[in-house]
Amino acid sequence: MEKENIKNIEREYVIPLRRRWKISPRYQRTNKAVKTVKEFLARHMKIRDRDLDKIKIETHLNELLWSRGIKNPPSKIKVKAIKEGDIVRVEAAELPANIKFKKLRREKVENAAKEIAKKRKVEKVPEEKTEENKTETEQEKKNVEEEKKESTIEAEEKIEKAEAKIEKHTTKTESPKQEKNLRKGYNQSSRGH
Repeated sequence: MEKENIKNIEREYVIPLRRRWKISPRYQRTNKAVKTVKEFLARHMKIRDRDLDKIKIETHLNELLWSRGIKNPPSKIKVKAIKEGDIVRVEAAELPANIKFKKLRREKVENAAKEIAKKRKVEKVPEEKTEENKTETEQEKKNVEEEKKESTIEAEEKIEKAEAKIEKHTTKTESPKQEKNLRKGYNQSSRGH
């Protein structure tokens, strides 16, 4: 049990951001703030080699950091970090009302989607095939075959029209000598003969 507790560490931090993002250009400040959060947690959660890819920031925390745009991130932020093995998951400890609303709405949509998926699984239970179902499927197959035949006929007509249009615009031979030269693949008069 002690090993499981060591692997799953949960801590809360107030991360100062202003000191780091203030020195970067205005158009990169929020990017720098996000990187600062990752660097801070890599140092304090004791991640080997301080690998920033092992720190996963929750979408709502990211929205909180970006809520005021790229030029004006928050000066400090309170986060809750959970270390599971080598990976650290970070979420905001306190969310403003508008982001809380988004989070609740997203959870509601996800729950509704799960319920719909469960209903579909229940509906997919194979039903006994009755004679009516068999005749309906046979009729559907016949209809599909007829539609395929009609579409192939339409496609052939379109191809014929396109070929006729191309033929219309090709040069036509005027004399038997020109036909002979065209069959040979060259015009002897153009070679100087």
